[in-house]
Amino acid sequence: MNAVKRFGAATLLSLPLFAHATDIDKAAAIETQTVKAAAVSQHRINVSDEQAQSTKAEIERLQREIENLTLYRNHLKSLVENQEQEQASLNQQLTDIAQTRQGIVPLMYRMIDDLDIWVNQDLPIKPEQRQSRVDGLKTLMTRADVADAEKFRRILEAYQIELDYGAKLGVYQETLTLENVDREVDVLHLGRLSLVAKSLNGDAFWFYDQSAAKWLPVDKRAHEAIQQAFDVANKKQPPTLMSLPLSISMAKGSVQ
Repeated sequence: MNAVKRFGAATLLSLPLFAHATDIDKAAAIETQTVKAAAVSQHRINVSDEQAQSTKAEIERLQREIENLTLYRNHLKSLVENQEQEQASLNQQLTDIAQTRQGIVPLMYRMIDDLDIWVNQDLPIKPEQRQSRVDGLKTLMTRADVADAEKFRRILEAYQIELDYGAKLGVYQETLTLENVDREVDVLHLGRLSLVAKSLNGDAFWFYDQSAAKWLPVDKRAHEAIQQAFDVANKKQPPTLMSLPLSISMAKGSVQ
């Protein structure tokens, strides 16, 4: 009986202890769950923070890209505006060139015609060479493979050559019909004032009389002075005063 009582008493004593242990276990389990939940929450917070930081970095990157694209767009806009201005300028230049070309081509033809008249009415200084140059210019004007600028340059060059004839003392050889005889002679011109010819042996001289449009013999008394002019032209003696028949005079005369 006593044993039963002791067992029952022991049982009654163990019940509070068991209940207390169960509460501890529950508390421990709850704490464990809380810790796990906190860990999960912290992980989620960490992930969310990383995502937020990543999103922030992406936003900043996109903002920089937008700024760069804006700058590039403005740059392209400036280029397009400049190209439009260049195109307008080129179109205007093409229009001006077309208008200029319409005026320059007739001008070139008139210049060649005037040059042709000049050569035919001038003293016969290298007449075949000069006429050949004029004929070459006329042919040049019909060539499509030569630019108008080059044609105009060649015309101006021909005018410059003609101007040089009027400003220089020159000498050359040519075959002339003199006194009804074809003769190989030395020809000297002093600008466009005087044009004289000399036989190769120096025995005879002629001067061109523009008013008569023919070659006339020179008086023997003037031979020495004319020979001196030939020597100056051929650089056989230094420049000096020269006495030559005046080809452009209506009457025979001389120029010094």
